[in-house]
Amino acid sequence: MLATIATQSSIVVLAPLVVEIGRDFGASVSAVGVARSVMAGVAVTVSLAVGALIDRIGVKPLLVAGASLAIAGAGLTAAAPSLPAFYAAHVVTGGGIACLLTAGFAGVAAYFPDRDAAWAMGYVVGGQSIAWIVGNPLTGVLADQGSWRLAYLVPGVISAVALAAAFTALGRGAVLRERPFLPPIGGNSGRSPGTGAVARDRSARRWALAELVAYSAWTAELTYAGAFYIQSYGVGESAVGLLLAGGSIVFLIGSLSAARLARRFGRRRTVATSALLMGALLVPLLNLTPSVGFTFALFCVMAMFASLRSTTSSDLGLLQLPRQPGSMMGARTASAQLGYTIGAAMGGAVLALSGFGALGFVLFAGMALSALLIARVSEPVPD
Repeated sequence: MLATIATQSSIVVLAPLVVEIGRDFGASVSAVGVARSVMAGVAVTVSLAVGALIDRIGVKPLLVAGASLAIAGAGLTAAAPSLPAFYAAHVVTGGGIACLLTAGFAGVAAYFPDRDAAWAMGYVVGGQSIAWIVGNPLTGVLADQGSWRLAYLVPGVISAVALAAAFTALGRGAVLRERPFLPPIGGNSGRSPGTGAVARDRSARRWALAELVAYSAWTAELTYAGAFYIQSYGVGESAVGLLLAGGSIVFLIGSLSAARLARRFGRRRTVATSALLMGALLVPLLNLTPSVGFTFALFCVMAMFASLRSTTSSDLGLLQLPRQPGSMMGARTASAQLGYTIGAAMGGAVLALSGFGALGFVLFAGMALSALLIARVSEPVPD
């Protein structure tokens, strides 16, 4: 849980600081924003190798390595004397994100028996919301009272806590079982570890593609949600921060409830239905503007379905290659990070051409495609 909180903190810290950083370096906001693309590109690339490594050596070493890289990345970013150095620091942070995020999700398989995996996944996924609820306000306070460089204490400190927790786990020998070293038992469980195993297995491949499409659509909405509030209702940036934090609280609550719904209705059905309902809500959300309260209410309902989709889909992914959780969660990290990049670019292009209304329909199509792909993913019965 600390690993995913640290990861999300490293990602979202740039958003409230981008203007001040640009002013300090004499660069445009878009030029500073390139750092986010650098970080995502590195995370995608590294995650493809990290997944297979986790399947060979276990989760714990990657938690330690990821937290260490995240701490170093935060320090190098805060100390960057120029924009090129700022970009270089985000290369280090991207490596940390790949290790932490993949190991954090794969840790559910390593530390918990199958009957508890869905419950544990809710905490791992929901924990990411804490970076929005608590981390972003702290980032703003430190930037206002000190500078943007001081604000990088937030991801740095959270990553340090994650590192301490990883060392504690090492000392206690907390891993309950080592799945990667179980003998193959037919089917896809005997495939060689790595992203290639995910690509070769039809169901795992569909799952990874569904994640990519869903994260692209969800990111396109989140990236421009603040701009939608400002342009549609004329609210201030501080109010936007509170509105987005409210959605994050709902996301956290929904993540902790996902296991019960998945047990009742099945993982695949829960993911597909949640994706469809997210898409259906995006159409009125971006086309109807009667009041801030109306938009906020729709956003919160959509955040609830997003939490159910993300949590249950991650649990479903672990079941695709049960003896290679690292490979599956490496594919998840790659899909999510690539989805962040594609979603932001796609959303910006649609807005430039047609506006928010058209974006709602495009994102509905994306979530519907994700639901269709998930409907064709197998749902093995866990042990």
